Amino acid sequence: MFRLSTITKDHGTRRVLGLDSLTLGAEGLTVILGHNGSGKSTLLGLLARTDTATTGQITLNDQPLAAIPQRKLAQAVAYLPQRLPPVPGLTLRELVRLGRYPWRGALGRWQPQDHAAVNAAMQATGAESRAEALVETMSGGERQRGYIAMLLAQDAPILLLDEPTSALDPGHAHEVLRLLRKLVDDTGRRVIVVLHDVNLATRFADRVVALREGRIAFDGPPAALLRAEILSMLYAVPMQVVAGPQGHLPLAVVS
Repeated sequence: MFRLSTITKDHGTRRVLGLDSLTLGAEGLTVILGHNGSGKSTLLGLLARTDTATTGQITLNDQPLAAIPQRKLAQAVAYLPQRLPPVPGLTLRELVRLGRYPWRGALGRWQPQDHAAVNAAMQATGAESRAEALVETMSGGERQRGYIAMLLAQDAPILLLDEPTSALDPGHAHEVLRLLRKLVDDTGRRVIVVLHDVNLATRFADRVVALREGRIAFDGPPAALLRAEILSMLYAVPMQVVAGPQGHLPLAVVS
């Protein structure tokens, strides 16, 4: 579990994040929401240690995050950035195998548990049928499924994903969130994911943390977010809440 205390992050003279206190990773699936420039990706980068705070402290399981050796951190936290590097020539299986690096190192011999982790990750994400296909030839949804399988093969208890649905159509976006929801329910992993889509967040999350101008504007269960005054404040446009599909929460729409 992450604990953040008196965290600030400045870009030059501009403060992009200012958090007095925040705990993340106790719930199953936490969504971080907010308008563009609200600090969502900055927050996730601090948790993944791809960025450092200007002031304050972050701990992971009561250890200072900055003091955890990189390999140990990768065994505890798997991170999928918003901009994914190209992987020319790699098959889906080879991509998923990269998730075992924190446990094997560059030259470590493959052990039965490594093969088992890769196979289990591909099975959990439904990727077996495309195992030998080149990643570069896949659709956006198939690629994202492959990268999530890579994260699962890493066998870390906490997964961080930065806008994994940003380049996907609505159908594939729902597919990715359904997959993350199932992983949480089936494996007990903790998932912290940055999203833009309010309705996607409220449909699948256990907890929503919403940022506005670098500060926490809302922190609570999805149903509590679905109020016109909260959404209008959060996105600075008039919004309203309308009835959703039967058996689901209401939907947020721009007025």
